[in-house]
Amino acid sequence: MLIVESYTIAVAMCLITMLCWGSWANTQKLASNEWQFQLFYWDYSLGVLLLTLLFAFTIGSTGEEGRAFMPDISQAGSDAIQSALIGGVVFNLANILLVTAIDIAGMAVAFPVAIGLALVIGVVSNYLAEPLGDPVFLFAGVGLVTAAIIVCALIYARLPQDEGRSVGKGLAISVIAGIAMGFFYRFVAASISMDFANPEAGLMTPYSAGVVFAVGLLVSNVIWLVPLMYKPISGEVAPIGEYFSKGTPRLHLVGILGGAIWCVGFSFSFIASGAAGPAISYGLGQGATMVAAFWGVFIWKEFKDAPAGTSSMITAMFALFFVGLGLIVYSR
Repeated sequence: MLIVESYTIAVAMCLITMLCWGSWANTQKLASNEWQFQLFYWDYSLGVLLLTLLFAFTIGSTGEEGRAFMPDISQAGSDAIQSALIGGVVFNLANILLVTAIDIAGMAVAFPVAIGLALVIGVVSNYLAEPLGDPVFLFAGVGLVTAAIIVCALIYARLPQDEGRSVGKGLAISVIAGIAMGFFYRFVAASISMDFANPEAGLMTPYSAGVVFAVGLLVSNVIWLVPLMYKPISGEVAPIGEYFSKGTPRLHLVGILGGAIWCVGFSFSFIASGAAGPAISYGLGQGATMVAAFWGVFIWKEFKDAPAGTSSMITAMFALFFVGLGLIVYSR
């Protein structure tokens, strides 16, 4: 299996994680006029599973070090499999709630609150489990990235808001989404042996854990997604029959592509965690908020109607983010 031992390469992979996690939602935006989120999400989940299987049977099964996918998954203990499955279920809840909160309250409330909570909870919980990196630089970096997320929220708050949005309900859903998002990574990390070259018996490699995680994500759609199809918190009902009647090859491929993009980031984060440590891998990945902001500023022109003075806030947001990112990298 492919094993990353260089910290520099690990950081590069974490930066790719950040780009992927901050970019996959563009596929949903592309399909949103023709395709309700609940229907898009089935293809997204399928894309995650397909890419984890591709990685497992290719780079996860080549080379002389570590365990190939099939021998690894066959020896995995029930506790490890259960932990990775729970990670998929918890992430799925968080992701679905996040998108729902954005739809109800807007980006100004939902995304910064949820991802800010997830960043802090995720870094702290992963650092306590695997204390790799200088805590002063690590948590100072996390603090600056969190500050950048807050500035991002203030920028969005300056934009004209749509009528009929319930900020209170959106805020409550955002908090739940952020707590769940902060803990999913720890569940998956607990199923993985940190010695990738000589993995511990009963635990899995990142490639096998990724497949189990993706199965948990897809199967838990029955729990989290189906109720929202017929009893949506906001928007219209999306009957399962419309997945087939409205779905076109292009729409299905867009959804699968969205899942694949997110999964590249997910897989790279865990592959890099052996050299970088889970806390740093997760912390860098959650810089995706700023990547999403970049798309919003420069591609989708979300701030074109913002009042005067917004440009300086955007500059401050990116400055805080990049300095914080540098401190997180330097902490190791």
